[in-house]
Formats: sequence, structure tokens, C-alpha cells
Amino acid sequence: MTTSSKSLRNFRIVLWALVAVVAIGATALYLFRPPARPLGVTGQPFELASTQGGNFTQDSLRGTPSLIFFGYTFCPDVCPTTLAETTAWREALGLTPEQLRIIFVTVDPARDTLDVVKGYVEGFDPSIIGLVGNEAQTEAVKAAFGVIGEKADGYAEDDPYYLVDHTALTFLIDADGTFKSTVSYEEASDTALAKVKRLVEG
Repeated sequence: MTTSSKSLRNFRIVLWALVAVVAIGATALYLFRPPARPLGVTGQPFELASTQGGNFTQDSLRGTPSLIFFGYTFCPDVCPTTLAETTAWREALGLTPEQLRIIFVTVDPARDTLDVVKGYVEGFDPSIIGLVGNEAQTEAVKAAFGVIGEKADGYAEDDPYYLVDHTALTFLIDADGTFKSTVSYEEASDTALAKVKRLVEG
């Protein structure tokens, strides 16, 4: 092999190596970058009845920072724990409902009427906003936030005591209605408080 052939071969090896590095970097960027359109501001409209009167839409997210959680009133553990924690975070930070809203969205429209949800959330704090919709409205808001809420397997069609599998995240939405972060179920309280504080401080 001549010197020029070796040089050409080496150049091609280096070139393909650079292509591979760029491809890997682009893949990593795609996998780890935040969503192009933030959760909760997907452009999909939704409209739900509020326990505090009137309707709540995607535009209602603007104005006040909010903690939003999806669940159902028959939930045995995750929902009551999360509602208790969110009210505790707000109290620990010395915030009022006018400074930080707590919003509970039911994913169980078959059982959770407006009156049922109202009694449920007010048992934790009268200022908590409960949101209720019919089947189609519930599907729309679930899609807007990218959450799941499905009847658990193993229950008969007419069993009134079924459980619901649902996303166990608290969504942090800023005063512009933009998704900022999430708090996981049973996340360390100091980490959760730091996230909520950053949310309110903007």
C-alpha cells in the first residue's frame, strides 16, 4: 500500500469516527433534553368543573403558581399522602393559597362527582381546588399532562370497589402556566420543599 493510500484510509477512519461521535452526541441530546413542549402546556385544551365554582381550563393555569396532582377519592394511600404533603409544604414555606394553589384532578369520573371531590379535598384544606370532568373531559386533561389513570386489572365490570392505577407525580406549574418540575411520590421533603420554593420565587 502506498503512502497516499494509507493517508486516505486513515483520513476515512478519522472521518467515520467523527461521524459516530456526532451521532452519539445527537442521540444523547434527544434522550436527555427536556420536552420541546412543556407538560401542562401541550396546546391541548381541557375544561373541568371546579369545586370552587365555575370551570377550570388550560388558561386558568396562568396567574398563580400551582401544584397539580392526579388521583381519585377512593385511593387508599398515594392520594391522601400527597394531599397531606402538599398542604404541609405550603405551610412550611409560609405561603398562602393566593401564593400557591393546590389542585387535585380526579381520574375516576365514574365515582368522583363534584360533591364527592369537594368533600374529599376540603377534608385536607378548604382552599384545595378539586377538578372533575366527564369521561371525555378527563381523557383530555390526562392527555394535556401526559398522565395515566386506568382501572386496575382484576376487577369485575360491576365491582364498585375497584382501584385505579394512576400517575403519582405532583406537577409544578409556574405563574405563566408553564411546567417547571415534578415531585415524585414520597420524595425527600427537603428536596420537595426546595423545588416548591424555587417555583414560587420564579
